[in-house]
Amino acid sequence: MFLLATVPPPLRGVVRRLVAYDETSTEPLRRRQAPTPTCTLVLGLGEPLRVDGRALGSFLDGLSDAAAVTEFRGHQAGVQVDLAPLGLLRLLGAPGREVTGAPVVADDLAALSPAGAALAALPARLGELPDPGARLALVTATLTDLLADSVAAPDPEVAHAWRRLEHAGGRVPLPALAAEVGWSRRHLSRRFAAQVGLAPTTTARVLRFRCAADLLVPRPGEPAGPARRIADVAQTAGYADHAHLDREFRALAGCTPQDYVAGWATAGVDPREVVHG
Repeated sequence: MFLLATVPPPLRGVVRRLVAYDETSTEPLRRRQAPTPTCTLVLGLGEPLRVDGRALGSFLDGLSDAAAVTEFRGHQAGVQVDLAPLGLLRLLGAPGREVTGAPVVADDLAALSPAGAALAALPARLGELPDPGARLALVTATLTDLLADSVAAPDPEVAHAWRRLEHAGGRVPLPALAAEVGWSRRHLSRRFAAQVGLAPTTTARVLRFRCAADLLVPRPGEPAGPARRIADVAQTAGYADHAHLDREFRALAGCTPQDYVAGWATAGVDPREVVHG
């Protein structure tokens, strides 16, 4: 079961998605997690989730341009929060580069900032609550309070560059971004990477890939569209051709577009188990 919460107005622009999950598998369930333009906070209550072979309970994962393989057997429960990269900076007061490269576990999260310590303490409190709705309410209230107390903010220039890239699906060249904000390309790349977690050009690749991936396989809770030919997806997402899309999927997802679709058909989230709260 996956309970999707509506993101309340105070958290919009910072939190992209809130979901409480509870699932059981008697056999190892492996999923290929392709890159997304969000940072992922997992507040786990069940068996540890193995991420690329590493057993993790609760953790925060920053932006990445590489796929990860998750696996669990038994019972998985908790809350997942998908954060905008600059929302992470606003919430934690820690730049994206500090949570990029490998998942940050709860103990290390507590050392990042007072807000990080508050998030690291949440799993114990969530375990005392009776149902997913109550867990989502606690997480939402905690995030709202932390954001209200935060004074951290990204550079306006970096925020502008991020918005432009996101709205255009990554299809804005770095020279154009630099000209718009009045910085050199080198300075923009350095400041953007520090605050977002990836350089602008790498972020653009992830955004464009995500556009294509979501056309092929909608994310849980989103309506399924019509089946699409991969060549049409390549054109819509701004790739030169089918072969270009194929190369990017191999580089970022570790598989072909066809294998990506087939993998989610067998190990993805069953849409019937997704409930909107």
